Amino acid sequence: MSENQNLLAEQRRALILDEVRRRGGVRVNELTRKLNVSDMTVRRDLDALARQGMIEKVHGGAVPVMEASTHEPGFEAKSSMELSAKEDIAKAAAAMVVPGSAIALSGGTTTYALAHHLVDVPDLTVVTNSVRVADVFHTAQRSGAAAGGPRPGVATVVLTGGVRTPSDSLVGPVADQAIRSLHFDVLFLGVHGISVEAGLSTPNLAEAETNRRFVRSARRVVVVADHTKWGTVGLSSFATLEEVDALVTDAGLPAEARAQIAEHLPRLVVAGEESGPGDTVGV
Repeated sequence: MSENQNLLAEQRRALILDEVRRRGGVRVNELTRKLNVSDMTVRRDLDALARQGMIEKVHGGAVPVMEASTHEPGFEAKSSMELSAKEDIAKAAAAMVVPGSAIALSGGTTTYALAHHLVDVPDLTVVTNSVRVADVFHTAQRSGAAAGGPRPGVATVVLTGGVRTPSDSLVGPVADQAIRSLHFDVLFLGVHGISVEAGLSTPNLAEAETNRRFVRSARRVVVVADHTKWGTVGLSSFATLEEVDALVTDAGLPAEARAQIAEHLPRLVVAGEESGPGDTVGV
């Protein structure tokens, strides 16, 4: 299978997953018409999503998986979800970063996408508890060295220690102590779930405490989360909406959710729908 075919498969499966979550279930014949592909292709996509634990197959179609509040998908499983939304969010969030600032990036696939857009921002100091995020900058540094010299703009990266989670974040007392002693201009925070009642939440108790430390050490908190995170509640809440300065999300967020968010957050940025001067944060 070619790279283009792989990409098309990922896009199809992201659309299928979004349809299942939005409607509460779909039938195979509906998906074949909507995606203009064969019955066999749809069934292969459903098989792949079911193996990753993202849907539950039923006779003639698929329904959402009823996840426990303690369920924590691995990085690879999450990285194939809402690809275009995460890329849009990453671009919008990167445009908010001021060169020369000290920022923090929490773990998560959206912050991982954001890191790729920050490697050429000059003179950044990046604190992260994400092995994946740190690797993005490390790879950029190595590519510069291979080309005969340091790559301009590659950030100074501080990687906290800690215990590795399924999403490749480092959490626990070691990470908490490292973060406690630092101060950031802005924190870009990925979340498992966000809601009015529960605020920001995660299924991992240790990660919740590490995220609390991140929030306390930041002058400003920017949550980067696609629309599927709205209404999701994990086991442990670690911040209220009132502790968040901005939410960067995608155009899939429903109008009702936007209205609710506007009541609690100073700023909502919908990637692709809002831009202009005054969008930078960090100083």
